[in-house]
Amino acid sequence: MTTWHWVRHGPTHQKAFVGWRDVPADLSDTAQIARLRAHLPAEALLVSSDLVRATATADAVSGDGHRRLPHEPDLREIHFGAWDGMHFSDVAARDPELSRLFWEQPGDISAPEGESWNRTSLRVEKVVQRISAEFPGKHIIAVAHFGVILTQLQRALQVAPYDTLAQPIDNLSVTSITREGGNGIAGVINHLP
Repeated sequence: MTTWHWVRHGPTHQKAFVGWRDVPADLSDTAQIARLRAHLPAEALLVSSDLVRATATADAVSGDGHRRLPHEPDLREIHFGAWDGMHFSDVAARDPELSRLFWEQPGDISAPEGESWNRTSLRVEKVVQRISAEFPGKHIIAVAHFGVILTQLQRALQVAPYDTLAQPIDNLSVTSITREGGNGIAGVINHLP
């Protein structure tokens, strides 16, 4: 069994879609980061998305017993394409039907020039399967993004994508999923140490 401890990166304070745009995280809450570091397993592999908000958060929570793996571009957030950087109301005004369907019927629907839930889920799952196979029985801390974590939670809970979107995943929270073979079992979800 391999246990993944999914950590959502620090807050960006953006009031717009943030997918593949490389915006920094606010890591000024050092007390919260220290509690998070203390909560995570002392001996673990540490991997992150290659976006700066994830890499910087991974650096901040890294402890002496953590072995850093190379950044994983395929752990990036959902690619929002033309919507990235736009306020939610502007997206709704630009693409009213598409933006509604994107959230109400997640699956194969994608933002213009972006990617769908299903495509994101497959991209992330390939990374998880590869790392799990390479390091069986290990604890893996993965610093990633809201959508990425939800794709893994959806697989573990075996629910529809729409049902997963209602689950909050706060910045600097931990969601743990134990994997054996291709199946996952959710442990703590959205835990704020």
